[in-house]
Amino acid sequence: MKGFWLAAAFVLGMPTFAGAHDIPADVTIQAFLKPEGHRLRLLVRVPLEALRDLSVPTRPGNNVSSVDLARLEPLLAGAATVWVGQNIDLYENDAPLPATSLLDLRVSLPTDRSFGSYDDALRHATGPRLPEATDVSWTTGLLDVLFEAPIQSDRSQFSVRPKLARLGVRTVTVLRFVTPAGSVRAFQFPGDPGVVRLDPRWHQAALGFVRLGFFHILDGTDHLLFLFCLVIPFRRFRVLIPIVTAFTLAHSVTLIASAYDLAPDALWFPPLIETLIAVSIVYMALENIATERPARRWLITLGFGLVHGFGFSFALRESLQFAGSHLLTSLLSFNVGVELGQLVVLALLVPALELLFRYIVAERMGTIILSALVAHTGWHWMTERFDRLRQYQFQWPAINALFLLTLTRWLIVAVAIAAAVWLAVTLTRQFAVGKSRRSVRL
Repeated sequence: MKGFWLAAAFVLGMPTFAGAHDIPADVTIQAFLKPEGHRLRLLVRVPLEALRDLSVPTRPGNNVSSVDLARLEPLLAGAATVWVGQNIDLYENDAPLPATSLLDLRVSLPTDRSFGSYDDALRHATGPRLPEATDVSWTTGLLDVLFEAPIQSDRSQFSVRPKLARLGVRTVTVLRFVTPAGSVRAFQFPGDPGVVRLDPRWHQAALGFVRLGFFHILDGTDHLLFLFCLVIPFRRFRVLIPIVTAFTLAHSVTLIASAYDLAPDALWFPPLIETLIAVSIVYMALENIATERPARRWLITLGFGLVHGFGFSFALRESLQFAGSHLLTSLLSFNVGVELGQLVVLALLVPALELLFRYIVAERMGTIILSALVAHTGWHWMTERFDRLRQYQFQWPAINALFLLTLTRWLIVAVAIAAAVWLAVTLTRQFAVGKSRRSVRL
């Protein structure tokens, strides 16, 4: 009810001042969320210019962008409730919490650094206000707001749904969740991300990342073309098992390594990986054209799988913030989702190619035509991405003990993967030979 009257007062009070302003282009919102006992505190810092439809009282005789704090502050409670409080939904154990109550607010200068930590932000939001004579620009000034909502326990599972996209043309929310133990989990999302679980259980994180991996492989055109090149010459699940296994193991290793910051962090590295992914597509397509049954394809797939794993990691980087404390579980779940997506693609491609080569075009001719089309597409991607890569200045890493140690670790990992795939190939062949011998005996 209090929020309603604040909003009403805000709306009714608008016409008495100068006109409203335009929607700002870029808005960054900072927020802290911390459960304490039976209350959930929400601290938000938002640019003043993001509070649209608020008639701005200016100081007479000064620059029109300098606001009159004495006349502005009575309007801010209603504006904060309408534009911020009512656009942040909070949940406890998936149940929506009551509307937040506005406890305090402060106008701040752009030079203020109190939102570096929760304690400093809380101290500032409940501390002394700026003197009324302070020169504050509407386009650079900030508003710090403290909200509170009742909760059952600070040990509950909390979620948030920020709906702040309309505060600007491009809105980014930086949220830091402070756990009762004092650890801080940082989130950053553009626009309206939907409901965000701040401390997901392992099965919630796993399910979310399985879904993410499944749809990522279906949306990744370059990964799908690479998989298509693998399938064209073989189209037998028994033959495809070691090839797909090599690809899975390889991209799993580099994906996990990248998530744990073991990959290069140079600016040229992502465009290099994107270029190499295009190279892998071109190579596979040309090999299909040149060779009817490419030998040891699992070995080539192993090397390119390492490259594709880094590509997966770039797409996954922003989503890892939603893993909570279950990073490894989320990474493995993402891989499971990718493999499920690959199985769906294989289940569709294999029979489709069988029908194509049986009733429409001869197998060898069809393989060449399809591979040529894929090679043409991959070649254009490769040249475009290489042009972007050339814009970066490459620097060789310093040859020191740390570099040699890292290189040795990667070599050990590569050898281990190759050994695992070789074992899988050998066992598969022995199983096939044993099966054929039993058939002959019968």
